[in-house]
Amino acid sequence: MPDPTADLPFAWGGPAGSGVLRSSPEDFQVDEDLGLEPSGSGEHVLLKIRKRNLNTAEVAMHIARVAAVHARDVSYAGLKDRVAVTTQTFSVHLPGKEDPDWRALEGDNLQVLDAQRHHRKLRRGTLRGNAFKLRIRDFSGDPELLEERLQQIAARGVPNYFGSQRFGREGNNLQQAAALFAGEIKKVRRDKRGIWLSAVRSWLFNKVVATRVADGSWNRLLVGDVMQLAGGRGQFMAGDNDAELSTRLEKQGVHITGPLCGKPGRALQPAGLAAGLERRMLEEHQVWIDGLKRFGLEADRRALRTIVSELQWQLEKDVLELRFGLASGSYATVVIRELLRL
Repeated sequence: MPDPTADLPFAWGGPAGSGVLRSSPEDFQVDEDLGLEPSGSGEHVLLKIRKRNLNTAEVAMHIARVAAVHARDVSYAGLKDRVAVTTQTFSVHLPGKEDPDWRALEGDNLQVLDAQRHHRKLRRGTLRGNAFKLRIRDFSGDPELLEERLQQIAARGVPNYFGSQRFGREGNNLQQAAALFAGEIKKVRRDKRGIWLSAVRSWLFNKVVATRVADGSWNRLLVGDVMQLAGGRGQFMAGDNDAELSTRLEKQGVHITGPLCGKPGRALQPAGLAAGLERRMLEEHQVWIDGLKRFGLEADRRALRTIVSELQWQLEKDVLELRFGLASGSYATVVIRELLRL
């Protein structure tokens, strides 16, 4: 199947040119911001790793072998790209055990930057965000239009779409989920099943965001919208003609949310116009939603936009360098697609 993100509408008018990303791993650099410091004692070790041309799962397995622990005793806050140079932290559960010689992990593509004890396991999603440094080569396009796009993104953010990597090569994760829901796949590892189910939720979320980008309401209040506090998980409902809330939205203190579908849970559900829009968008995909419910996923909400913090750029000849920060769960490739065709 084609790339599930290929036809998503653009917020700011479309790309200002084209370029090449990841001609080498050094062109895509990511530094994780956990938002915490090691406590210095406890049953866990926080390992800060720099990796190159390795994915997160590969590094986790390598750590488990060196530490002589089960794979489940190694955890991390988020996945990082393979074709990149990234720093991220792993936690290793070593109750009553001495630290192994962490230098045994090191090689041409992996270095241990720090190792300290901590009182708690790292759990998925428990990071503040990521800082990116990207180099895009062979830029061809309109530099003035590129500058305009960058200014718009710096001031207003971008739609918080899930990136294409969420769906696997040629949308394979969605195809596997369809086979799972149809009963064609009887047994599958829990982690693989989780990836497929997450892909379905992500695709449905993107459908709702795309509708609101197309009609201009992705960063404009509708009556009954579920709002989320910036930098937090707190949710509340938007009322009718709430000028103060619109101002908070404009100043990026709150965000409108969209659905992560599943069975009813603790998350608020929209009402009024917002509920009607989501219902119309999702009713033709009820088979997918029923599948998510059947496998026990609980409904949640996700911000419709992501703020691109501290955005800096420099264009020299045909090389564009970008530096920016994103909150946890947002995709650098989604930012780039608003600027360039890659």
